[in-house]
Amino acid sequence: MLMMQKRRRTTLCPFFFFLGMGVAVAQSVSFDFPSFTFNNTNITLLGDSYLRNGVVGLTTPIENLPTSSIGAFFYNNPISLNTTSSFSTTFTFSINNNNNNNPTSSGDGLAFFLSPDNLSLSLPLPHPLGLPSTFLAVEFDTRLDPPFHDPNDNHVGLNIDTLHSLKTEDPMLQNIDLKSGNPITAWIHYSINHNLLSVFLSYSSSKPPQPLLSVRVDLSQHLTRPLYIGFSASTNESTEFHHIFSWSFSSTLQDFLHPHNVSDNSITVTFPDNNVKHDKKVGIGVVVVGPVFFFAAFVFSILGYVFLVRKWKGVGNEEEFEGEIVACPRAFDYKELKSATREFHPSRIVGHGSFGTVYKALFISSGTIAAVKRSRHSHEGKMEFLAELFIIAGLRHKNLVQLQGWCVEKGELLLVYDFMPNGSLDRVLYKEPEKGKLLSWSHRVNIVLGLASVLVYLHQECEQRVIHRDIKTGNVLLDGNLNPRLGDFGLAKLMDHDKSPVSTLTAGTMGYLAPEYIQYGKATDKTDVFSYGVVMLEVACGRKPIEREGSKMVNLIDWVWGLHSEGRIIEAADKRLNGEFEEEEMRKLLLLGLSCANPDSAERPSMRRVLQILNKEAASLVVPKVKPSLTFSSDLPLTIDEIVSDAEEFNTSQSMCEIKIH
Repeated sequence: MLMMQKRRRTTLCPFFFFLGMGVAVAQSVSFDFPSFTFNNTNITLLGDSYLRNGVVGLTTPIENLPTSSIGAFFYNNPISLNTTSSFSTTFTFSINNNNNNNPTSSGDGLAFFLSPDNLSLSLPLPHPLGLPSTFLAVEFDTRLDPPFHDPNDNHVGLNIDTLHSLKTEDPMLQNIDLKSGNPITAWIHYSINHNLLSVFLSYSSSKPPQPLLSVRVDLSQHLTRPLYIGFSASTNESTEFHHIFSWSFSSTLQDFLHPHNVSDNSITVTFPDNNVKHDKKVGIGVVVVGPVFFFAAFVFSILGYVFLVRKWKGVGNEEEFEGEIVACPRAFDYKELKSATREFHPSRIVGHGSFGTVYKALFISSGTIAAVKRSRHSHEGKMEFLAELFIIAGLRHKNLVQLQGWCVEKGELLLVYDFMPNGSLDRVLYKEPEKGKLLSWSHRVNIVLGLASVLVYLHQECEQRVIHRDIKTGNVLLDGNLNPRLGDFGLAKLMDHDKSPVSTLTAGTMGYLAPEYIQYGKATDKTDVFSYGVVMLEVACGRKPIEREGSKMVNLIDWVWGLHSEGRIIEAADKRLNGEFEEEEMRKLLLLGLSCANPDSAERPSMRRVLQILNKEAASLVVPKVKPSLTFSSDLPLTIDEIVSDAEEFNTSQSMCEIKIH
């Protein structure tokens, strides 16, 4: 199996590398991910995608959730194929609807894409499959969409800027069911000399002799710009899961049908990794190689080694965890928690966190109820456990979910919280009227006030600023009186008040991510403000951040801003309220939500200003009639100082050079 390989290699050759000029022209690229970890800083996750046990999931892992899920991930650095390059990629994936109640339901499937757009500027994603607006894609489609002339709900197709495929084939011709849930390996080859794109599929790791899909097509005009490559998927209100187990890619100036004359003028720089116990090698083929380059390579290797030793030194056993854990209310006994959750019985599951499952725990001796979060047995689960424990243990606020204690025994990582009887905000907000009481306007106002109050506390009143990074209605819990409590700090980051943000792996949920965070991976208090603005609009409108209307995906921010531009913003109010709200108060909430969700982070208010406006202690902000649009541009670092800075931040993606507001 590809998953068992021990090496990941990224090679760029030949590569013009001028440190003084900051100019780079990549002419051939290759990389190989036998599996994925959070150490893979040259990939970016978007939307609902996530990493777990070495596998990338593209759509939400929560079962039986009646909502659409969209996710994508891509290789950070755009590749330059130009009109003389061929390319080849191999990946192993699986698609599984996992819906026992409706086994015939299906999502949209997944797609491998090449696009000049890295998806950050195209939210909401306008197409099914989560594709950007401009793309070359091979779709593995599991839904019959008559508007796109799909032949059936199990087909592979080539698509260019539209979901009307140039050509499709049914994998059942080779006895392959895309929705079987079994791992499927795909090989995609494009020959520039023959203008031929071929797709092979197999349940095994051996490539079949004949392709499933062959298309004669000249792609040269689509390869003239640097392209981002990756995968995307969507569910279309089903529980279809999409997983990528491994991925390799290579391009060459030579045709893959004639693979001789391969250049070997490359340099390999090794980065030791003390956690996963295998080598990581990054090869850079250099045409202009001088003393400056060797110095830069030396700096990268030293910084990479120091970072990895410090970052991943030892969190593998109970003793190491106990040495790290800070003071908490109490340490629970494992037997006590096991008994209280009926041995973690599925009937006690009340929710899912970033990397864990939440159980209702009933303590018979005291008659009390708590929520127990059980972290998954993975490296990411351990990291989230520590992050959540370290951060939330020292926080106290009436609108935070209170931590009662923790337990590290029998290989388990458990956190114990106050139990919230009304569950998460999204479940209450979108509950059908016949299944429960509608959330009243007064309760909604109280919720946005409470959430604003706790964010002021996290951003400005703690010793270190806390950036939550995953503010959404699913992480806002409601107590017995429907008061909001912010939870799930597994993705949260601490930041000194006087320090600039550092780059990190983009994480969060589609529809709540600020555009600059998606583009550059720098989480700040203003990225939290953006997410809060989306939640505020959800509460006022009773609509989800991204919803499907026919064949289109509609973004809540765009929809409300469109009504505002027409002077009809009050029409965005939740129709289920039947007008039972203060019109001016509703207008203020909608406009404040747009202010917080402004694409330009500099124009967003601080959470303190938001709270003052809600409390009528400050004047409302002026919201432009037309939603501002952003243009990002990027380049390689221009100086050795910038290169060293990027290495210290352990982020190999492009650095921010310019943001323009139109």
